[in-house]
Amino acid sequence: MANSLQDQLLKAGLVNEQQLKQAKTKKRKQKRAGGGRAADDAERGAAAERAAAAKRERDQELNRRREAERQRKAELVALWQLVRDNRVSRDGGDVAYNFADGSALKRLYVKAPQQKAIADGELAIVRHDDFYELVPAAVAERAEATDPSTLVLWNKPGVADPDDPYADFEVPDDLMW
Repeated sequence: MANSLQDQLLKAGLVNEQQLKQAKTKKRKQKRAGGGRAADDAERGAAAERAAAAKRERDQELNRRREAERQRKAELVALWQLVRDNRVSRDGGDVAYNFADGSALKRLYVKAPQQKAIADGELAIVRHDDFYELVPAAVAERAEATDPSTLVLWNKPGVADPDDPYADFEVPDDLMW
């Protein structure tokens, strides 16, 4: 009952003693040499190398994203500082200047020369934190390049909308809204 397959094959006459000895020797040599483990180890090593390469690639992509985000934050901080340092004082403003911020209408009190400068595109209105500031056109250009969402109003000189249906009608200089 406890006959091995080799014994059964020998009794059936399918193999002889010599073939059994060769099979046992071969099996013993494979065990000593590591047998079939070498192929498995090579396969596992290749799989581990592929996984490590994929992890390196993911890490590099994550580092690129983090660096881009860090660079963007540094540019925003530089823009906020530029706006703070170059804002135009509106103290003593007696003229209400109305403008649209998204769907909301806002109002700033400015001086008459500032109102003309805004209309001519020499000054622009930017959102700084939760406040609105008047800044020169050079700062408005920088704000538009860095973060366009901070630029609320800038009447660029010489830039006309080609699809404007009212382009043929001149707006009076003294019109206030």
